[in-house]
Amino acid sequence: MKSNVSDYLELTECIYIDASAKCIADVSDLRDLMTIRSRVKHEGLSFLTITLPQFARDFERSLATGKIDSTSFAGFERVKGGSIPVFLQGMISRVFDFETGRILDEFTIPNRHGSADIPTIVESVRQICLTFKKLEIECTPKRVRSAVESFITIEQDLESFSVSEEDYAKFIGVSSMLWNNLVGDISLSECVPKHGPGTTAEHLSGNRKYAWQYWHDRLEPYFPLICSGFPLGIPEDSEELQNVTIVPEELEQPVRVVAVPKTLKSPRIIAIEPCCMQYVQQGIWVVLEKRLRSYWLTAGHVNFRDQTVNQRLAIRGSIDGLLATIDLSDASDRVPRNLALEMFRFNPDLRDAIDACRSTRAQLPGGITIDPLRKFASMGSALCFPVEAMYFYTICVVALLEGHNLPVTPRNVYLVSRDVHVFGDDLIVPTAYAVIVLDHLQKYNCKVNVNKTFFSGSFRESCGIDAFRGYEVTPTYITKVCPENKHQASELISWVESANLLYKRGYWHSAQHIFDKMERIVGPLPYVAETSEALGRFSYLGYESIERWNRDLQRFEIKGLVPRPVYRIDELKGYGALMKSFHRLENMPINLGSFPDGQSRLSIKTGGSSLSDSLIRFVLRGATALSHRWVSPH
Repeated sequence: MKSNVSDYLELTECIYIDASAKCIADVSDLRDLMTIRSRVKHEGLSFLTITLPQFARDFERSLATGKIDSTSFAGFERVKGGSIPVFLQGMISRVFDFETGRILDEFTIPNRHGSADIPTIVESVRQICLTFKKLEIECTPKRVRSAVESFITIEQDLESFSVSEEDYAKFIGVSSMLWNNLVGDISLSECVPKHGPGTTAEHLSGNRKYAWQYWHDRLEPYFPLICSGFPLGIPEDSEELQNVTIVPEELEQPVRVVAVPKTLKSPRIIAIEPCCMQYVQQGIWVVLEKRLRSYWLTAGHVNFRDQTVNQRLAIRGSIDGLLATIDLSDASDRVPRNLALEMFRFNPDLRDAIDACRSTRAQLPGGITIDPLRKFASMGSALCFPVEAMYFYTICVVALLEGHNLPVTPRNVYLVSRDVHVFGDDLIVPTAYAVIVLDHLQKYNCKVNVNKTFFSGSFRESCGIDAFRGYEVTPTYITKVCPENKHQASELISWVESANLLYKRGYWHSAQHIFDKMERIVGPLPYVAETSEALGRFSYLGYESIERWNRDLQRFEIKGLVPRPVYRIDELKGYGALMKSFHRLENMPINLGSFPDGQSRLSIKTGGSSLSDSLIRFVLRGATALSHRWVSPH
């Protein structure tokens, strides 16, 4: 990694130059570049991935409070006789008063060098500091251990967690109003189990998931192996059936807790479920998500796919200040099992089925096992996302009812729920009641991420959108390590995408710097439209590279690098193949074609891959390759 630090430093310098040019006013300072070079030399990549994001966090907090306080920008020198930091003072002095540190009220601040637009400067500072915040590289063993220890601590805290009888009654009352009708008529027959795209605790992937080895006894009353895992009609003496071990609860395989790259500061801790548990969870998730998406109390307010709702509201909140954006830390790990299951109390069969497919133990790196798990589920369970969203939504409604001093009635629950929007652990509530919502979240064991929660000032962030005074100030992130050869397809694709985003946002030198670096690896990149399959450059000039005319398809084409999935051979036979076929048939278009022999044959395809192909090979998740193909430039 040390050999690549220069790649990131060079890009940071280009971004600084572009950001300064965007600000119109003379804000560039050679000392800023000298500081970046010097600190990268002494601190390495952590200056770009940890220290600068911390600088940006203090900058955002100052925007929210309206003033730079004495604790902000630790590790950076302050200007003599002033309150702002020396680093990036040319930009920051046009947002905050040099002496007092208070935020300037006007959008444009005239000076002898011209004028500087504050939202543009805010965006520029954040781009300089946050470019490499989300770089997915492995943390040091010390940081991984710290993250695992945090996982253990949260679990230990749940052992002693409890809510008062009054708060418990409030939660149950609101929960009943919100969820009884939604979950009440969900039949387990609607919940058709299916495999997810990821791996399992047993390290199974692809078609191996259908070759059952273990089935948990707790699942049998709700999702029996015959019917759920194998199709009805499988002979009881079938070899495939005989190979399956029905596992009692005390011998169930625990979830496999692993650390995956997130940022250099801290990894993401996820829990990988056993195959049969993941399989059943996916079936319940599909039905539950569909209900939440269409139910009159949650439609447009509890979202799982459409982030634009929260994004629009975040921008609006940055203008009028009437909406607060809340972010939660360790959100999934803090949802207590008992309260989560209470939301399904009106449908005991569904509640018990959800509990049956919930893993009760976790195996940590190093072999330590937590038994029992008191959280509902960690990230990795298919039911984690919908259940935590329901939990947070319930708490917010409880808080708003109390804030408005309203009794728990269907009408009141509906009225206050119109002011709540939830997407995972990103919440939006009225600013006037933000404090009481935060208080209730803490009552129910949630931990508010104070660094990413905003209810004062003109800065808001939610679901990947950062906004200041109605302007989007979201930076372009570099998330993959710099590629070194053409075989690193995912990295090449990611860097080209980032270059195009930078180009569209006016960081032209930075974009060109990346394109030059990528073209040294893969050769010249064509100019393409954003809708083209090929890897290439976007252009405001509106032209695309054209190399030939395809008479058969009646279109112009270019020859470029096109991403394609990577397949692994894994033939599936017998009743497992039949079960997979049944699952695939539910979502496949079926065409009846005529052939020269006069016979009609059934053609079933999905995404260019036939059903028979899916029984022989599978797509390797997360793997991508690049191949030269003739495709349309637009």
